[in-house]
Amino acid sequence: MSLHLLLYVFPFLLLACFLLYWAGSRHAYARRKPAGTGDPTAYDWHFFVPCRDEEAVVATTVTRLRTDFPAGHVWVIDDASDDLTAPITAALAGRDPHVHLVSRRRPDARVGKGAALNAAYAELNAHLGDAADRARVIVCVVDADGQLSPDALAHVSGPDAFGDPDTGGAQIGVRMRNVEDERPLEHGGRLANAYARLLIRMQDAEFAVSNTGMQLLRRRTGSVGLGGNGQFTRLTALDRIAAAERRPWQHDALLEDYELGLHMRLAGYRVTHVADTWVTQEALPYTRRFLTQRTRWAQGNIACVRYAGRIVSSRHYRARGVLESLYTFFQPIAHLATLLLTVAMTAALLVGGGVLLTAWPLALALAVASIVPFLLWGPVYRREFAPDRSRLKGLLWGFALWLYAYHLFIVSARGFVRLLRGRTGWAKTRRNAETAGVGPVATEA
Repeated sequence: MSLHLLLYVFPFLLLACFLLYWAGSRHAYARRKPAGTGDPTAYDWHFFVPCRDEEAVVATTVTRLRTDFPAGHVWVIDDASDDLTAPITAALAGRDPHVHLVSRRRPDARVGKGAALNAAYAELNAHLGDAADRARVIVCVVDADGQLSPDALAHVSGPDAFGDPDTGGAQIGVRMRNVEDERPLEHGGRLANAYARLLIRMQDAEFAVSNTGMQLLRRRTGSVGLGGNGQFTRLTALDRIAAAERRPWQHDALLEDYELGLHMRLAGYRVTHVADTWVTQEALPYTRRFLTQRTRWAQGNIACVRYAGRIVSSRHYRARGVLESLYTFFQPIAHLATLLLTVAMTAALLVGGGVLLTAWPLALALAVASIVPFLLWGPVYRREFAPDRSRLKGLLWGFALWLYAYHLFIVSARGFVRLLRGRTGWAKTRRNAETAGVGPVATEA
């Protein structure tokens, strides 16, 4: 009897937590207000661009950063690339003193993005010297294929971000640059390209509305997460973390960006999200590469459970921030538990015979409550980011978001399997333009 009660009650408990979190995110998104801008000239800007076999994009990224933000310095971290990333960057640095090449060599290289960023932090310290006003230095991490909005610095300089001296970090929005690409798979057929376009669209909708709502909720709870692209941090905050943890970014972290945000809040700094500007990147049109990336994220989330005790006992976290952080940490565990309970419940219903006929209202209620939150994000995304598309298209995108969310069960299970097998290495996901013969980067988790 107790087992049957668990099978029926626990899924509703997990669903209730999800619906409460979704309602908070949706409310925060609907009530968001434009943030004020500030004066970027009040700060010194340094862009960290971690690269590993990025010859196809590094010149474009560096040139765009130098063009849009001419007062900033660009630090390209070559993590022992096998291609022309280093020579291309060296040529750019030879013509522009604001471009710097940070060269890493094996065996120290290729051990994670955090280690690469720490190397740039050390080089930046040497460059600045002892006389620099470190309080006005802002570091921004940009992906090798990332493109910052030209107004990004004005927004993060505002009173809601670094204009507040208590702010140690700010994350801006993320959008997918190839969302309107009609043929993301150059050599694929019509059906394959239709699927790839939908996968890209779902990634854009996920970041544009769902993740933004989540971050705006976290802004209220005091638990905003930093991302790996479009991450802004105050140098003095990095210094304080380095003094306590020996380095700003964790050397072996699978989510070095999110963990940096945790350390900032534990150190007493405020971390915020700026939704009025964003950085663009390429979405992944390949299922295998997409699952590789998300498996690393899920595994990194599981690894963050080790911070639970420090967060609960920290005086810098309010109760709601603790609850939100714990919810985030345990999401992959909840996904795995839901998967196992679904299998157990289905087996119990099939074995029960007649019970199957009486349980369908319960199953229907669970299905409706699970689908509707995703369905409602679709029209919001269409209205704000694709107003030229029909309302029906918005509803279909919402339904597709629900199906898309099932990848979380797959990557959570894969993340646990990797942990059980002791596979904790950081793996770079291939760019869309990369072929299987370019560099030893990961294609599976």
